[in-house]
Amino acid sequence: MGGKSPNLQPVLAGPSRAALFLVMTVEAGGEPVVRELLGDLAGLVRSVGFRRPEDRLSCVAGIGSQAWDRLFDGPRPAGLHPFVPLRGARHTAPSTPGDLVFHVRAQQADLCFELGTLITRRMAGAVRVVDEVQGFTYFDQRDLLGFVDGTENPEGNPAVEAVYVGEEDPAFAGGSYLIVQKYLHDLDGWDRIGSDEQERVIGRTKLSDVELPDGVQAPDSHVAVNQVLDEDGEERQIHRANMPFGSPGRGEYGTYFAGYCRTPEVTEQMLRNMFLGTDEASHDRILDFSTAVTGSLFHVPTADFLEDGPSEAVAPSERRQPEKNGSLGIGSLKSAPVQAD
Repeated sequence: MGGKSPNLQPVLAGPSRAALFLVMTVEAGGEPVVRELLGDLAGLVRSVGFRRPEDRLSCVAGIGSQAWDRLFDGPRPAGLHPFVPLRGARHTAPSTPGDLVFHVRAQQADLCFELGTLITRRMAGAVRVVDEVQGFTYFDQRDLLGFVDGTENPEGNPAVEAVYVGEEDPAFAGGSYLIVQKYLHDLDGWDRIGSDEQERVIGRTKLSDVELPDGVQAPDSHVAVNQVLDEDGEERQIHRANMPFGSPGRGEYGTYFAGYCRTPEVTEQMLRNMFLGTDEASHDRILDFSTAVTGSLFHVPTADFLEDGPSEAVAPSERRQPEKNGSLGIGSLKSAPVQAD
């Protein structure tokens, strides 16, 4: 990709001890307020983060399919479409409303709270918050099921290539796609099966976080079902930024799934494997203990796009629309990756 590298949103921000996920819908007539907030977002992050730079405050903003044409003129990202609900023989992945998502991360929760407050107050009356989750780090990066989460995240150049759009969609190079889902856990049922069976469900050892060998790995384990290979047999990767959340008083315990990828196709295939099954498994067995209650898909534009908007507007009739047959209309993923500054 020629020219100056785009100013990327902090999709690959390192592990944080606190996170805030805000999913919103845009009210009729609220579009100008939203566009103004998106353009000012980087400045808000700097203003709050300046107070304690060592806590590494960051924020990623994404736009949903139905809101895109309401907010921006010009072409659409090639892979942007509504989240596709999945109904398997036993488990369902619902599609729920979401025009905007803000993924706020920091080492301390007060910074996330402050930035979230500024965002929501600036857009009061223009948006409606449909989901708010405050996540936290649980011991050594474990989920509330007791297993380390995010072990297989790519690092370095492989992470950049997996996450950021490249020359397959040059108008949106440097952007990304984010799928979010809220999962609620049945901890009583999980605890009843014991640690050995839990390891077979996940496909990793609980204490040492080592993947079970092929001869022991169950075909319906979470690890086995979530492997997606390309035509050359290479694993296709995403960046997971999952966070535990919960409320002991309400008996609510869960994981907020946040999967970033340069195309939603990879994450969607993982979800199809989980909910609809594979040749070897009817479904991902973790779903017997974790229920998806939300599901939304967003495009994460570059920071430059949010600040400046599209460089050139075109008539609505010329906008590129998602293919009606469900094809994502993307090219090969083997093009040169966007390099982060």
